Amino acid sequence: MYLSRFLSIHALWVTVSSVMQPYPLVWGHYDVCKTQIYTEEGKVWDYMACQPESTDMTKYLKVKLDPPDITCGDPPETFCAMGNPYMCNNECDASTPELAHPPELMFDFEGRHPSTFWQSATWKEYPKPLQVNITLSWSKTIELTDNIVITFESGRPDQMILEKSLDYGRTWQPYQYYATDCLDAFHMDPKSVKDLSQHTVLEIICTEEYSTGYMTNSKIIHFEIKDRFAFFAGPWLRNMASLYGQLDTTKKLRDFFTVTDLRIRLLRPAVGEIFVDELHLARYFYAISDIKVHGRCKCNLHATVCVYDNSKLTCECEHNTTGPDCGKCKKNYQGRPWSPGSYLPIPKGTANTCIPSISSIGNLPKFNRIWPNISSLEVSNPKQANVCDNELLHCQNGGTCHNNVRCLCPAAYTGILCEKLRCEEAGSCGSDSGQGAPPPGSPALLLLAALLGTASPLLF
Repeated sequence: MYLSRFLSIHALWVTVSSVMQPYPLVWGHYDVCKTQIYTEEGKVWDYMACQPESTDMTKYLKVKLDPPDITCGDPPETFCAMGNPYMCNNECDASTPELAHPPELMFDFEGRHPSTFWQSATWKEYPKPLQVNITLSWSKTIELTDNIVITFESGRPDQMILEKSLDYGRTWQPYQYYATDCLDAFHMDPKSVKDLSQHTVLEIICTEEYSTGYMTNSKIIHFEIKDRFAFFAGPWLRNMASLYGQLDTTKKLRDFFTVTDLRIRLLRPAVGEIFVDELHLARYFYAISDIKVHGRCKCNLHATVCVYDNSKLTCECEHNTTGPDCGKCKKNYQGRPWSPGSYLPIPKGTANTCIPSISSIGNLPKFNRIWPNISSLEVSNPKQANVCDNELLHCQNGGTCHNNVRCLCPAAYTGILCEKLRCEEAGSCGSDSGQGAPPPGSPALLLLAALLGTASPLLF
């Protein structure tokens, strides 16, 4: 009886938990770049794809407004309350902290009452358009992981465009259009994300869903990231393997969720009516209390840490890679072309580490480790670089490191670090001829011979 009751309670808890958490709190693995494993030769490093945690990226951005003098308060002016558009005795004064509404209030801690917000000047120059560009810049490539959410303290604008840049603001492309009338404003039929599919997920749409004008209870505008993820991972994002597989193999999809900058183009304030009330222009303005952007530094699956130093984000690269995005191999580790890590196979992915290059011979890599006694290895050239070790230059695919000068590879593998299938070099993978040996004079054998150098007497 007690067992059945326990099982019933457990089943109820699982059901409630699934309802309370429609999306996973941490949607993804890849939080470790390497781990130590035990082999017959002792402890060695096992490398895997890795990425930083998703976080609030507004902590690291720089904001720019255009025109730069569009913020209210200089000179001081009055504006109308949102709840009562004809009660126009509120004041904006940049010289008084309690009455100022500078841009940084779009990103401060929310929850205080009354809420803090940035506010533009009012539409006192009507019929000249009241338009504002708000540019958010990271000086770093980031990958979006959650919805972009903009909370307005005024009415939501009648017309707005969200744009993105992938080249630090040099060029821009639209992310989504927002309007009370898409056909009139942008000559586009109105759509919502629900109208999209896996095949049309990259389509740029215009939505009327978030442009209801001057209503007290309608303050939020979304750009739906997770709804787009759900086309591949399912409605509750439970099949992340499918999403990761698509991101790994479809560059356009991966680039769609990647930005260096975002730009919010406010084109027409909330009017709430067909005609602008020219007798009460102080009721028309833009005011934003909060902007949320969640994402992670793009490190090409070669880092788990992204540091913020001197107002700049930089990946702490692993896998012998370097650069702000870990986008190239370190010096002396260019034995094969750089490649980003891969999400596949799930769940560890593939690290695609950079390996030593032939040009590194004679230049001892500087690692934070204790080097073995060179003389005990009977190597005549004490400056020769280690070909392998059990810390950073580990033999792959089951190979073992012999005296730091060569990898002893399983029969099916070859290469300096046993990183290649032997049949690939012979061009016989998948054929009935079995595994082939590397042809004499192949690049792999020449490179291996050059790396081994004077260490050959040790080999047996």
